[in-house]
Amino acid sequence: MPTRRDPIELEIFKNIFHSIAEEMGAALRRTAFPSGLPTGEVALTTGGWLPARHVIHTVGPVYGRHAGQEAPLLASCYRRSIALAQEKGFESLAFPAISTGVFGYPRAEAAAVASAALAEALAVPGSLRDVRLVFYSAADLAAFVEHQRFQAG
Repeated sequence: MPTRRDPIELEIFKNIFHSIAEEMGAALRRTAFPSGLPTGEVALTTGGWLPARHVIHTVGPVYGRHAGQEAPLLASCYRRSIALAQEKGFESLAFPAISTGVFGYPRAEAAAVASAALAEALAVPGSLRDVRLVFYSAADLAAFVEHQRFQAG
């Protein structure tokens, strides 16, 4: 994602991301998930034209539409992504702030859920050496830092 909000860069990013996501989504639907990837589940594809060799796809919950199960479903996205990365021997992984955009998950609540799930999943020894959290804006980062639940130590 571009670090500044230049409209041209954003439009290029949206177009590239959309075409990659569309292509990978079609491949996933044809093979493993004809009805779509269920909320909280994960799937692995190649990185396509991205610099990453692989992409772990996950569908976060739409806030307010899962009968109070949003937190467990969001945590599942992070836990299952970590587990799949460890299973495949990946050394690095990057996460967006899952569900906090158009899916409407409040950033403060998402930070608490995501950090707790990540801490739990990363407590299991494995191949991962570098896990990055990538935020769309400085406000998203600030909300995460303020509400995260990682324990110092």
